[in-house]
Amino acid sequence: MKKILVIGATGQIGSELTPALKKRYGEENIVLAYYYPPLPKELAKKEFSVQFDVRDIDKFKQACIDYNIDTIINLAAILSAKGEQEPLKAWDTNINGLINTLEIANELKLERVFVPSSIAVFGPTTPRINTPQDTILQPTTMYGITKVSGELLGNYYFMKFGVDIRGIRYPGIISSMTLPGGGTTDYAVEIFYEAVKNKYYNCFLKADTRLPMMYMADCIKATIMLLEADINNLKHHSGFNVTAMSFTPEELANEIKKYIPDFKIDYNPDFRQAIADSWPQSIDDSCAREEWGWQPDYDLAKMTKEMLIAISKKLQIPISGLTD
Repeated sequence: MKKILVIGATGQIGSELTPALKKRYGEENIVLAYYYPPLPKELAKKEFSVQFDVRDIDKFKQACIDYNIDTIINLAAILSAKGEQEPLKAWDTNINGLINTLEIANELKLERVFVPSSIAVFGPTTPRINTPQDTILQPTTMYGITKVSGELLGNYYFMKFGVDIRGIRYPGIISSMTLPGGGTTDYAVEIFYEAVKNKYYNCFLKADTRLPMMYMADCIKATIMLLEADINNLKHHSGFNVTAMSFTPEELANEIKKYIPDFKIDYNPDFRQAIADSWPQSIDDSCAREEWGWQPDYDLAKMTKEMLIAISKKLQIPISGLTD
C-alpha cells in the first residue's frame, strides 16, 4: 500500500483511523475524502484532501487517478437508526457508493479495498449467542440489508474480477473523540458524556440489552491488521466477525458508578430497541483470530476507565479519584 484514499474521513471511525494511518504509512500517503464541509482543522493539517460524493463515480475515479491511489478505505455509510428514517437514502449511499468503489478498483487495478460491514447483517433468525462467522443473514433493517448485499457484492468482485476486498463486521464502536452518528449502539458513547456532565442518562435501550462492543483503539488495530494480512491466509473476505466485549447498559452503568457513585440511569426504550433485539448478544470471531491473528486489548473495565479520563479532560470536568 502506497497511497490510501480514506472516504468518510470525518466520521466516527475515519477521524481516528486517519491519524493512525498517517503514523504508520506516512502523511504524504494518506488522502482524505469527505462529503460534508468543512474538513476539521486537525484532519486537514499536512494531508491531501478531496471533497466528493461517493455516489459520483466520475469525481471519485478522478480523485483516485489524480492522487495515484492504490488502496481505498470506504467508510461512507448511513447507519442503522438513520437508515430506518431514510431507507432509500441508506440504500443509495451504502450500495451505490460500494459499487462505485468496486468498479473503480477493478478498472484501475487497485491493490486493495476495505469496506466495513456490521453486526447489522444478522437478524432474529441468526443464533444470538456466540454468533458464528458463517450463519443465517436475514436482517430486518435497511442498514443491515445494505451490509449483507455489500458482503455479497464484495465476494462477487473478488471471485469474478480478483478485486482484493476486505471487511469487518464492526460491533458497536466506542470512542471519546467523535460523537456518534445515528447507530443503535450509540448509547454506549452518549452515556459517558452524560455521566460526566450531568451524572444522569436516559437510555433508549432496556437495561438488559446485551450487544457486542469494541473500543476505538481496538477498532483501529483490527482494521490495520486486516489491511496488512496476507491474502493467502484469508478464507473470508468481505465480512469478518470481530469483537472485544459484550455488555448491557446496566453493566456499563455499574462500571461507571465505580468512578461516579451518584450516577443515575433510566431506561425508556424507543424504536432502536427492536433493532437491538434482532442483533447478536455475543460474537464468535475465531475465524479472524485464526486467519489474521486478531486479539483485542480492551475489556469493559479498561475501556470504561479510559473513556472517563478522556471525556473528563475534554469537558474539563474533573472526576474525583480518577487519574490516568
